[in-house]
Amino acid sequence: MTATAALLAFAAADHLMPPKVRDDAVRLLADTLAVGAAGASAPGADAILAVARGWGAAGEARLLGSAERLPAASAAFVNGYRIHCLEWDAVHEAAVVHAMSVVTAALGAVVDRMGGCNPDDALIALAIGVDIASGLGLAATSPLTFFRPATAGVIGAALAVARVTGAPMADTLGLAYSSCAGTMQAHVEGSIALPFQVANAARAAVAAADMASAGFTGPHDALEGPYGYFTLFEAGDLATYTRDLGHVWRVSEISTKPYPSGRASHGVLGALQGRDSKIERIEAHVPPLVYRLVGRPMMSAMTPAYARLCLPFLVALMLTDGEIDPRRFTPAAFTDPALAALAAKVAIVVDGNPDPNALSPQRLVIDGVEIVVADTLGSPASSLSSVQNLAKMTLAKDLSGQIPDERLFTAPLGYFAGVQ
Repeated sequence: MTATAALLAFAAADHLMPPKVRDDAVRLLADTLAVGAAGASAPGADAILAVARGWGAAGEARLLGSAERLPAASAAFVNGYRIHCLEWDAVHEAAVVHAMSVVTAALGAVVDRMGGCNPDDALIALAIGVDIASGLGLAATSPLTFFRPATAGVIGAALAVARVTGAPMADTLGLAYSSCAGTMQAHVEGSIALPFQVANAARAAVAAADMASAGFTGPHDALEGPYGYFTLFEAGDLATYTRDLGHVWRVSEISTKPYPSGRASHGVLGALQGRDSKIERIEAHVPPLVYRLVGRPMMSAMTPAYARLCLPFLVALMLTDGEIDPRRFTPAAFTDPALAALAAKVAIVVDGNPDPNALSPQRLVIDGVEIVVADTLGSPASSLSSVQNLAKMTLAKDLSGQIPDERLFTAPLGYFAGVQ
């Protein structure tokens, strides 16, 4: 059996998740829905919604954080943006994939269009889609050039959708691959187009499964073929992932983000939370990927999208406020001389880690005192405490404003599965 055949068999098979894996999936779903609701009023959300409304007004699927409904593909587009736009969504760190984001947006929209489904069926499909999206990242050995949360995400999401709709799996995979898009250029520039790429992937996942259901065919060697995913998008070996299918559930490896900022910033921010601003110098010795993702200078003309990925600015906010609140990503903060002075105390040093996809370990030197961050806060080995998780949920609810369905926060699985 080829690695692609093994992946497709896994996507279609009956599964019984171990209790801990199921608990992890529910916890991460709750986190993702809350983050999506918080993103409903973020910069760019109005433009995304306006465009999606223009694609049709059929009330098939709910939007996170508002009472409006749109056609399923359009709702997936809007919700994908809302989930990722604050940089607060869960991430598989080793894979460098925000695996929950595209899958939750696409699958949730299609479940709504179906009128709901059995919650356990929805959760299994979610876990499978997340597993596949993460697995594509884990199998990669090359540094990011394409935006992996979108390229791997669309494939995992499309197969999750195919599982609940009965769409032909092989054609859905091929059509999802044919829809892969998104590069790291938006990240390099700190562009608001970054969450647009997640939104586009969620919409494409729905379209891929719908087209396959309509009898439209796709390439069948989309992952391992001469012009397949592991030739054009990534270097790697799919079999290094598929050999563990069903034995290791990747959803249990995913990290939640305590702060609404690039995950690569969290090792430093977690070590600094609770410290006062009377620090003279901070040296952050980080893997090359961390420097690449968040080692950018603070500038007075930053955008919120850039600021979320600017470690010196984020450090200044943490030392000043004791937290990271996206409502502080404003021109007033970007031009604040006190914040700029704190940001200038941060030196980011590449540590020579040979893994192009590594986010940890990191080493900090704070006024001559060394701290090693082996596991970033929010990772499975350093999970958020109940107090920290409550603080995140409280801020997310505050940012979301008026929530039309309280179950989004109180009963996430029932909300996601469309249970009345």
